[in-house]
Amino acid sequence: QIAGENVSRTVSWVLSCLCLSVFPLLPAVGREPNTNYALPHRNAIAQTPPRCNSLNAMCPQVLQVALCTYVLASTHSSLQQKRGLPLFNQLVSWATLASSFVLPLLSSTRLFHRLLSILMALVGVYLLLSTGYEALFPLALSWLMFGWINMEQETMSTQGMSNRTELSSFDFTETIDLTRIRQLRLDDIRRSYFFVFFIIIAFFGTGNIASINSFDPASVYCFLTVFNPFIMGGLLMWKVLIPFVIVMCAFESIQVSTRLSSRSLFLIVLVISDLMALHFFCLVKDYGSWLDIGTSISHYVIVMSMTIFLMLLSIMTHILTSRRIVIGRKMKMHFT
Repeated sequence: QIAGENVSRTVSWVLSCLCLSVFPLLPAVGREPNTNYALPHRNAIAQTPPRCNSLNAMCPQVLQVALCTYVLASTHSSLQQKRGLPLFNQLVSWATLASSFVLPLLSSTRLFHRLLSILMALVGVYLLLSTGYEALFPLALSWLMFGWINMEQETMSTQGMSNRTELSSFDFTETIDLTRIRQLRLDDIRRSYFFVFFIIIAFFGTGNIASINSFDPASVYCFLTVFNPFIMGGLLMWKVLIPFVIVMCAFESIQVSTRLSSRSLFLIVLVISDLMALHFFCLVKDYGSWLDIGTSISHYVIVMSMTIFLMLLSIMTHILTSRRIVIGRKMKMHFT
């Protein structure tokens, strides 16, 4: 049975890597909107995680993702027929965006349950901001992230560093227990390297700052159709950040499941980022065309900014994963 699980885990890892590797090869700009790619979301959410015993408790979020699928198709159909943006669709879109920051905090802090809640909240927003194949990118990325978490936890149990435990039994609040935190090992370098690699994939997967510079207004038609550069730019920036949040939440889960302090792994990430920055600094050009010079400088600036960016993003993901809003009997909300 264990051998069969290892084979299925390996096959799942390979398939998820292959699926994710397709997205960076596809064009990020200069394509026609096609919302048909978003239709598989209705069933894909329930099939993404391999095991879940509390899906019934998350039915509202599953229905919300299905509603977002309808809103996306309905909005683009209405715009094609020159009927404008329906008020109901606009209200649902903004409500989905606002609730994506709150709904995960209402779920259990158990690792698998909280990750599933965060995924469904982010997928709904990403779906509303999609115009084509990129709607499937968070699902492919989350599939790989769940496989990564499972494999890292299995590696720990195989090496005898921890008992074999289901992912649903881990709790994000356990990182506070300093007595169970272990020391750094060589495997932690691999985990940090994978994290940096996945962050780069999340950045270049379906678009980056360059795609925002030449964005398609159809991406925000579910929210507004009147030109507003600040609101449109903010929505597209959040769309770029959603894959980062998914990777950061997975990295937070790795720290919990492998019993390691978040600061320890993050210090390794900072060292890797500094080495990358040093590498791109040596590649900065002061000769040639303006394009070559600008590209070399932008690569260096992006890597240097990634250190500060990841530190700020880690604070946000820590709140999303380990904090919980508890509604008492007297309808008072407690932030724990």
